Amino acid sequence: MAQASAQGLVQDRYLSSSIDLEFQLVARIAGGDQHAIVELYGQYQRPLFSYLRLLTKDNQLAEEILQDTMLAVWTGAHRFRAQSSVRGWLYGIARRQAHNAMRRTRPPIANESALANLHSSEPPPEATALLNQGVDDLVLGIRRLSPALGETLMLVVVYDLSYEETGKVLGIPIGTVKSCLSNARNMLRPMLDAVGGEQP
Repeated sequence: MAQASAQGLVQDRYLSSSIDLEFQLVARIAGGDQHAIVELYGQYQRPLFSYLRLLTKDNQLAEEILQDTMLAVWTGAHRFRAQSSVRGWLYGIARRQAHNAMRRTRPPIANESALANLHSSEPPPEATALLNQGVDDLVLGIRRLSPALGETLMLVVVYDLSYEETGKVLGIPIGTVKSCLSNARNMLRPMLDAVGGEQP
């Protein structure tokens, strides 16, 4: 018990120091430190690009939006008030940039009206257990979901945003995030079982 408690304390301190370092990174960007924006880009390039690909289904457009996102981070870092995690802030910016870039084509981005008719139920806390089935299978399954469900699941399970942060990114209540996640998980399980069954 004592060992587990000590491990938890070390993990908490590590997470706290990682968060502090990210806040410092944004503060450096706000101060005009170009090395800091390069460092942040290096940390988040792949997950942000993957998220934008989910929204756009187009590699070139996702890359352009990623560049727009980092430009917005560079010019807007001084407005970051640390009221959310740096990760949540970045995904919020990326989503707004994607929405702006695709406004003319009315992209299938999740919004409250799209989620309003979902059944409300409290999701059990094992959402991350989906990852045990393999990231490739998970991504394949997510792409088969509706955009509203897939985006919510990606933010919570893959990118590890809290319900509150996900709600802020999507502009929806926490309860809607939970019911969306519950529906996504229920729909995804048979998909992953089917994918698993096709493998040798």
